[in-house]
Amino acid sequence: MEKKNATSDFILLGLFKHTRSHLFLFIVVLTIAIASLMGNILMILLIHMDHRLHMPMYILLSQLSLMDMMLVVTIVPKMASGFLTGKKSISPAGCGLQIFVSLTLGGGESFLLAAMSYDRYVAVCHPLRYPILMNWPLCSKLTMGSWFMGAVDGLMQAAATLSFPFCSTHEINHFFCEAPMLVRLACADTSVFENAMYICCVLMLLVPFSLILTSYSLILAAVIHMHSTEARKKAFATCSSHLAVVGLFYGAAIFIYMRPKSYRSANHDKVVSAFYTIFTPVLNPLIYSLRNNEVKGALKRWLGKRANLKPQ
Repeated sequence: MEKKNATSDFILLGLFKHTRSHLFLFIVVLTIAIASLMGNILMILLIHMDHRLHMPMYILLSQLSLMDMMLVVTIVPKMASGFLTGKKSISPAGCGLQIFVSLTLGGGESFLLAAMSYDRYVAVCHPLRYPILMNWPLCSKLTMGSWFMGAVDGLMQAAATLSFPFCSTHEINHFFCEAPMLVRLACADTSVFENAMYICCVLMLLVPFSLILTSYSLILAAVIHMHSTEARKKAFATCSSHLAVVGLFYGAAIFIYMRPKSYRSANHDKVVSAFYTIFTPVLNPLIYSLRNNEVKGALKRWLGKRANLKPQ
């Protein structure tokens, strides 16, 4: 096939077509994205302003909200602009930036969820030793380590993906630049890179996922032996919300990055990518706020302060 100059822009075909039904879906998705931004910003502000939430669990949660917020900001504005204006081109630099940021945030969130599962394991199984086993220096290291591991993965995959020569068609059947979709356009043998990407995904997804399963298996064993019904209910409420987030995130990520090539479909990939880049970020603040009494209490206190500031 004919190769094209590496400086040529890519064309993002997008998620929607210009039909009435797709216009309605676009409005729904845009509304969800805005709600996601507002929800995650509110979660970060509540944790920052309320000293009762200045604990490792909520600091990790604020980082999760920050990652979700950045993911929406990286993807949705370009998708919306392409649909509304018809300008669907994206430069190689812009495409590389989307790959880097999305993989940094996705990889970082994978390790962050593992850190949050360890936090819950210590809180439930070793409550008296929690200040020692989950101290502030360790919380900072887990947070920075999550960002660092995600950034390393994002940088390597973005650089490797853009190093390939691309064929005459630069059309990406997606609504943002995602490494597996871009590799399909390469006019070179990508088997080595795809195998390396698969191994990388195993490390970035299955290793943290295994740690999460181990943590929650130990938590479940501890909860079953609790004598206090109230303590058992509280532990289940906290951990079930975390497991819901884990299931949504890892299910979508494994579907996108770890399926055999023969089972891949561009339309399926677009729907699942929309799920974990747009829909999951709006569910995280809802799940944690509605299932968490401390967060609900902080929200009530903040709303109470806002009400008291209104002129009488």
